[in-house]
Amino acid sequence: MSKPSQKSWQARFSESAHCLTESYVESLSFDRRLWQYDIAGSVAHAEMLAEVGLITKADCQAIVRGMKEIEAEIRADRFKWDPACEDIHMAVEGALITRVGEPGKRLHTARSRNDQVALDLRLYTRDAIDLDMLPLLRSAQAALVEMASGCVHAVMPSYTHLQRAQPVTAAAYLLAYVEQLDRDFDRFTDARKRVNLCPLGSGALAGSTLPIDRQAVARRLGFAAITRNSIDATGDRDFITEFLAAAAMCAGHLSRLAEDWVLYSSQEFQFIRIADAFCTGSSMMPQKRNPDVMELVRGKVGRVYAALLGMLTLTKGLPQAYNRDLQEDKIYLFSAHDTLKASLEIVAEVVRHARFNLDRLAQATQRGFLDATNLAEYLVAKGVPFRQAHQHVGRLVAEAERHNRELAELSLDDFKTICDRIGRDVYDYLGAANVVNRYRSEGNAGPASAAEQIRYWQQRLGGNA
Repeated sequence: MSKPSQKSWQARFSESAHCLTESYVESLSFDRRLWQYDIAGSVAHAEMLAEVGLITKADCQAIVRGMKEIEAEIRADRFKWDPACEDIHMAVEGALITRVGEPGKRLHTARSRNDQVALDLRLYTRDAIDLDMLPLLRSAQAALVEMASGCVHAVMPSYTHLQRAQPVTAAAYLLAYVEQLDRDFDRFTDARKRVNLCPLGSGALAGSTLPIDRQAVARRLGFAAITRNSIDATGDRDFITEFLAAAAMCAGHLSRLAEDWVLYSSQEFQFIRIADAFCTGSSMMPQKRNPDVMELVRGKVGRVYAALLGMLTLTKGLPQAYNRDLQEDKIYLFSAHDTLKASLEIVAEVVRHARFNLDRLAQATQRGFLDATNLAEYLVAKGVPFRQAHQHVGRLVAEAERHNRELAELSLDDFKTICDRIGRDVYDYLGAANVVNRYRSEGNAGPASAAEQIRYWQQRLGGNA
């Protein structure tokens, strides 16, 4: 008979684990957050065992009752976590046996901690997608769409290489981020398909000789199907890596938005005002108003990238099937989930309380030759080949620059000196407002297109918009 202090796996060992071994291999300190999934999986497993006759209905009822008691205690923060337990599985099972006795000892029939933790992680990741990532992405998109709806006709400079490029509406600028977040939404949605497979019943790696019903467990837990190969199922963490990859791309998009707004809220730009509630001051300089929240959104992306790289490194050389290295997967999953969830939440709030400085935007569009491309396309419409038109406009820009003028400030004679096809109608094509109103290609950055895109997103996002 095993000593009470022994682990469930320790009967074949001649000596107890070294105290350093116990502290080094434990994961309860961080995997306890899987408790609700461990309980849900255990209840579904027990009900299946009763259905196929491997345990009695009375045993099943005792197990379910004990699990409900444990769940209630954990939710009420009254559960005593036993530090002697290695992980969440042994902690919950040990507490169950203490409460219900012999029936609790039957629960682990036809399962291993290997397929048990694979199940818990799939349930956790599925909830992370369904309850956090997808709704928070929609919330952030809705905030951007709402802000865009108020600045359909506001014109601002756009940038490539951080140099002024062409005029765009502020709405079109915001909607670019809506598109990026929608790709993130699609990536998480697609990854969910591969998360939503039930591994329980794979055992340690080879399955079980007992007549269990894996499909019944999968149905109880809301899975679309079961995993096909028991060896793969116990060692597979691709679904976590995929989640982290989607999270990393999403965090990168938030970081790009943050970078823009850190710049745009500076005194040099003054394009946007971030509400005081999302800024901090300086302990030394009284005048400072720092966009620290957005700087941290930009900074915290490093945690998500690190989680992805860590997970890729963790799994790159593992032999089949389960290896204890995989205990570390939770560190990366939990860290990235928590970080991205917090970033999505606060970015949506920052956007909801921010506003464009419309006067400053208008002022900024008056300089920088934002209408140069439009002038080249004006010449194309007059029959000038684009490469030649490009050269003509380049010379006109250089001429205007020498005299500290914009293109619209040149005389008709100045234009004709470079290209005699330019007529008086050229002035209807110059200036930022004229340019954005003349965009014609689908998906363009003008007001009509922005308004159409906003209607699309409002309809698609429904109550979130």
